[in-house]
Amino acid sequence: MQSHKKKLENEPAFVLHSYPYRETSLILEALTRQHGRVALVARGARRPRSILRGSLMSFQPLTLSWFGKHELRTLHSAEWQGGQPQLYGKALLCGLYLNELLLNLMVRDDPHEKLFDCYRHAVQRLANEGDHASILRCFEKHLLQELGYALLLTGEADSNEPIDPSVTYCYVFERGAVRATSSSLNKLDASVGVLILGKTLQDIASDDYCDTLSALQSKQLMRMLLNQYLAGKSLHTRELIKDLQRI
Repeated sequence: MQSHKKKLENEPAFVLHSYPYRETSLILEALTRQHGRVALVARGARRPRSILRGSLMSFQPLTLSWFGKHELRTLHSAEWQGGQPQLYGKALLCGLYLNELLLNLMVRDDPHEKLFDCYRHAVQRLANEGDHASILRCFEKHLLQELGYALLLTGEADSNEPIDPSVTYCYVFERGAVRATSSSLNKLDASVGVLILGKTLQDIASDDYCDTLSALQSKQLMRMLLNQYLAGKSLHTRELIKDLQRI
């Protein structure tokens, strides 16, 4: 791509992940607004006096400048934009979960400006609101939508009739909501389908997770869908949250 060959300046970004590279450098996986997920080498960033050392924080709004024509480009500068409280405790684990989803589902150099804005909003909400589950469900839904895997929430799969809030459906992967019958229940494979009320589907469509049953069923639905798109990859943050809940 032509954009790889020139210097790009002051691109809004978040650091999703970083790890050591050689003796003093870091490799960053960054989510950028106009260029999607990019890999950058931050040369000398681990040196005690590096001007980059204190800037490359996860969940903090940054502007990044870089250059290079290969998949791994070179970070030139990073500026912290401020205004975002740090994440702690459960909110931090939830933020790490969002990052892990992006790292596993987004391909590099594929711009998704709406997804960037959705991520920024989710991080702000995690820092300031207590209903973390609702924030995750909202982000998961919009993530799948922006990546081309939008949920079918308004019409029945076979007839496209409007979803009936009083009906129990089988939501089947890559098909949608099918009215549950004794026959369909016998054939339901939990790995590719879940039982869900029509009201829950309507609540997901409007990003409303206040109802206890809608919150539970939406979590089950998102888990099933994400497991399919992750193609067997396990998420470390999911396992960590499970382990903490057992303590």
